[in-house]
Amino acid sequence: MHVFATFEQSIFIELAISALEQKGVPKSDILAVPMDKRTEPRKLFDTIHRADGFSMFDASAILGTVFMILGAIYGFELEWGPIIWGIIGIVFGMLIGLLLKLWIIKKKDKGTKHITSEVVLIIRCEDHQWETIEKILWENTALGISRVFRRV
Repeated sequence: MHVFATFEQSIFIELAISALEQKGVPKSDILAVPMDKRTEPRKLFDTIHRADGFSMFDASAILGTVFMILGAIYGFELEWGPIIWGIIGIVFGMLIGLLLKLWIIKKKDKGTKHITSEVVLIIRCEDHQWETIEKILWENTALGISRVFRRV
């Protein structure tokens, strides 16, 4: 069986490896792989070939539609008419939606600490060692643990 665990870069990885060695897992069956971090910032706008599932234009479309309808409705009472006020409403609503979404993204990036997997620990072990290894990894602040059984 192979056990995979992800960690943040910290002293807990060394503690986990030492505890595993003390429990009888040979050093040759433990592999720690550091991950390279992304250096370029995330792109705000999606393309046809790449999308991250985070839409920049959902709030713009919703607010643009709402302000266009309000502009068209109240445009019957205003001087320029419903068509001009509908166009003004859609432009105004889309700008507000885009600025609101940009503000939310900037606020989210500054305010929270992103926990990232920086090291992957791969352990080859026998099936009866699983519970001990799992306990050691969770005690040493693993972010995630998974196991893969060998095919015979």
